[in-house]
Amino acid sequence: MDSRAQYNPRTVEEVFRDFKGRRAGLIKALTTDVEDFYNQCDPEKENLCLYGFPSEQWEVNLPAEEVPPELPEPVLGINFARDGMQEKDWLSLVAVHSDAWLLAIAFYFGARFGFDKADRKRLFNMINELPTIFELVTGAAKKQVKEKSSVSNHSGSKSKSSSKASKALQPKDDDEELDEQDEDEHGETLCGACGEHYGTDEFWICCDICEKWFHGKCVKITPARAEHIKQYKCPSCSNKRARP
Repeated sequence: MDSRAQYNPRTVEEVFRDFKGRRAGLIKALTTDVEDFYNQCDPEKENLCLYGFPSEQWEVNLPAEEVPPELPEPVLGINFARDGMQEKDWLSLVAVHSDAWLLAIAFYFGARFGFDKADRKRLFNMINELPTIFELVTGAAKKQVKEKSSVSNHSGSKSKSSSKASKALQPKDDDEELDEQDEDEHGETLCGACGEHYGTDEFWICCDICEKWFHGKCVKITPARAEHIKQYKCPSCSNKRARP
């Protein structure tokens, strides 16, 4: 993938779509694709950067050669610190720098195309409605959701299902009141892979290790497959191993 291929969004909505696409790609690198990302960040290589693209893809690559670059560049040398700290701390560090880069890209477009004070504020508010990558990687987003919700945890939801998976919303019948309560309980839940909110017609599954919830489609788990899983481990927990 060519990290230098760019396009220029010109409206607040277009810049926000660009932001969400890049953000989704970075989240994949640091969660569902973390093993691949880790292996690509070899400390023996030159300064490397983590790029997110509007297409929701990611890439580890060398920085732009031209100075100054066409767009703001991600932080340099993410690979050098990989083996010098705990993996979770390293991922958190890359995550917070990725958040800063996303804001730099968004506000670069805003400045370039003359967004006024109202447009900049609207763009920031749209961005601020989403949890940061750092919050998703560290689990802080989940803690914030718990603080906002009267539900202390999702263990009750897990016990209601014969498997470790939970349907987002069952068709309403005589248990309509219970369904509404279940929907309210999940309303503030964020997917650990894409960071999006719970949907009323989506299949979700909870990791038994980190207790994060995921869209089934994000972790490639179907309801039928979930029925045969005794203990579900998300991609991040499955890929964790002792690091040298």
